[in-house]
Amino acid sequence: MNAKTQKHIVQEGTYIPELYSYPEMPDGQFIKTVKVRDVDVENGFPFLDKSLKSRLMGFLINAGIHLLVYPVSKIIYGLKIEGQENIKKNRKLLKNGAMTVCNHVHRWDFCFVLMASRKFRMWFPAKASNLETKDAVLIRGAGGIPVPQTLGAVRHFNETFDSLAKKKKWLHVFPEAARWDYYEPVRPFKKGGFKMALRYGYPIIPMAISYRERKGFRKLLMKDKPLITIKIGTVILPEHGENATKNEAADLLRKNTHAEICRLAGIKQNCWEAEGD
Repeated sequence: MNAKTQKHIVQEGTYIPELYSYPEMPDGQFIKTVKVRDVDVENGFPFLDKSLKSRLMGFLINAGIHLLVYPVSKIIYGLKIEGQENIKKNRKLLKNGAMTVCNHVHRWDFCFVLMASRKFRMWFPAKASNLETKDAVLIRGAGGIPVPQTLGAVRHFNETFDSLAKKKKWLHVFPEAARWDYYEPVRPFKKGGFKMALRYGYPIIPMAISYRERKGFRKLLMKDKPLITIKIGTVILPEHGENATKNEAADLLRKNTHAEICRLAGIKQNCWEAEGD
């Protein structure tokens, strides 16, 4: 389940960066983080902070993503967004909420997803340990909700997403769990996000970040990193088979989403299985 199972084969023209060595396990830690504070998400943590300060910070950070990060991404990473017609033609289907799913391969990848979705703000599960780093304010402001471990805190975590779903808010998940910068294959997916999509009846909008060779003046900006494309795929509906259990339905949704993201990324045969737990 957590091992490479077959040869990796990509479509002609798919660019594969060869920059780093990655962990052996597909959800292993690649990004080194530095703890700068203690945060207890298990006891009385405000998963959805409704204070004026928090709401103002969220507005400013998301405005910054659209007004600053987007043009900078266009210049530095040559950001291309493809497939937005898949969202436009499904507006009625998505009006009651949706979940975007993407491979986790860049520090700004959530920003890319937000721009591609043309939503001002979305919410996403985040590693609790990330709130102990210097990026905590940015993560929380962008819509990050930490994933706790204890039963009581998990109940409050679920209630938070329940309240967002009732308001028809869009959600996002990175089901690979760990961020591996510029990794080209699509790693196995954790099941939790797909259970959430089924719980809320949310259609899934698959997205894939892929890469292009850096050329022209952009070589002067960051010559060792590739350019970025994010592609939006076909909307996938959460369906319960006639006799399928919830776990079986989540497995099928995970499998179909993984296959579509592989296709979008230019992969003919992915080296990893879809299942990651």
